[in-house]
Amino acid sequence: MSSPHILVFSTPAQGHVIPLLEFSQCLAKHGFRVTFVNSEYNHKRVMKSLEGKNYLGEQIRLVSIPDGMEPWEERTDPGKLIEKVLQVMPGKLEELIEEINGRDDEKIDCFIADGFMGWSMEVAEKMKLKRAVIWTSCAASVASIFCIPKLIDDGIIDSNGTPIRKQMIQLAPNMLEMNTEEFFWTRLGDITTQKMTSQKIIFDLSIRTIKAMKVADFQFCNSTYELEPGAFNMIPELLPVGPLLASNRLGNSAGHFWPEDSTCLKWLDQQQPKSVIYVAFGSHTVLDHNQFQELALGLEICNRPFLWVVRPDVTTDANDVYPREFQERVATRGQMISWAPQQRVLSHPSIACFLSHCGWNSTMEGVSNGIPFLCWPYFVDQFLNESYICDIWKVGLKLDKDESGIITGEEISNKLVQVLGDQNFKARALELKEITMSSVREGGSSYKTFQNFLEWVKT
Repeated sequence: MSSPHILVFSTPAQGHVIPLLEFSQCLAKHGFRVTFVNSEYNHKRVMKSLEGKNYLGEQIRLVSIPDGMEPWEERTDPGKLIEKVLQVMPGKLEELIEEINGRDDEKIDCFIADGFMGWSMEVAEKMKLKRAVIWTSCAASVASIFCIPKLIDDGIIDSNGTPIRKQMIQLAPNMLEMNTEEFFWTRLGDITTQKMTSQKIIFDLSIRTIKAMKVADFQFCNSTYELEPGAFNMIPELLPVGPLLASNRLGNSAGHFWPEDSTCLKWLDQQQPKSVIYVAFGSHTVLDHNQFQELALGLEICNRPFLWVVRPDVTTDANDVYPREFQERVATRGQMISWAPQQRVLSHPSIACFLSHCGWNSTMEGVSNGIPFLCWPYFVDQFLNESYICDIWKVGLKLDKDESGIITGEEISNKLVQVLGDQNFKARALELKEITMSSVREGGSSYKTFQNFLEWVKT
């Protein structure tokens, strides 16, 4: 009898591809065959970043379908991208499933989709496949989606998802408080010029997702019960499988859209234990010229070693991005690179603090390594994650903007000094690490969920 064949389908964004590929590698480790479906555009980026490295092994095959956009089109407007995806991908996904099932010994035993591609459950149901969903955000963010009908009925948001007024609410007892102006569908950063149009598209997709979830056999979340008991108690059908980290299986992370610069690890080897500030803002954050300069100033006046990930597109001004002679002044203690092997960086003994955009992957990676945070959320669910870090878990601090809306270099430096100087942050971060990692050890909640799923697929 051949090993089970799983089709895994990701949202076309790096923050979704990485945990979905990690889950795929966990399946492969248990002898399952995996076909991983990405958009054509992102498939090419992943293949280029792998540069021939065989991180995925023979059990995982990477394939792609069109996302509906031309190769040269910008994919920074989520509303526009989602519209195109919904027009093109359902039909292309169905064709791919039919093609695979038409081959000998290739029949798909189970279909797993990213939660934000929940519409694909409709395709999987039509094709009579076993169905599972993985949410790559925190469970509280998932809960906000499932509460949309009640939020409308209670007059908290209107039918477009816009808050009626700013207020703090709790979706359920023992859950963190949420600012109604920070639901993920309302926080689209500066990445779109048509925010209300994009908000409506994303909000409508969320409503469609609620309906599609009713036909899923399993729903997983890249989190742990211990981190979010209130959210998991609110949605009993949502099961923890996190943290999805390469270190859990002693392997390498895959799915990045930029080639990793591993030379930074040698630089970290030369630094003192718990001395380095790691600065990284994920794959979407964009800072204007003034804000970028203030960040550089803050790192300089803090006078601590730092490793700063500066994507080629992280600032709106591609020329002379750093303050004059900044690189020369920080050369002995600062390292700037275009992309980092983040999980390996955060597990390095020299790292003392993580200045982060609070994307959920980064949040889980920092928490799983016992690292305190300085939080700088940019868009969607990152403000919710910041609330967990600072208000619930108390392993980090928030940054405050001045009257002109800028986070000044002085503010950045002062908060870094506070995080680095307060041993309570480090002590709580280490406690949280132990609680989080216990979930993936034998007997832990995430471990049990995964083992039960393996058995279910085999039956």
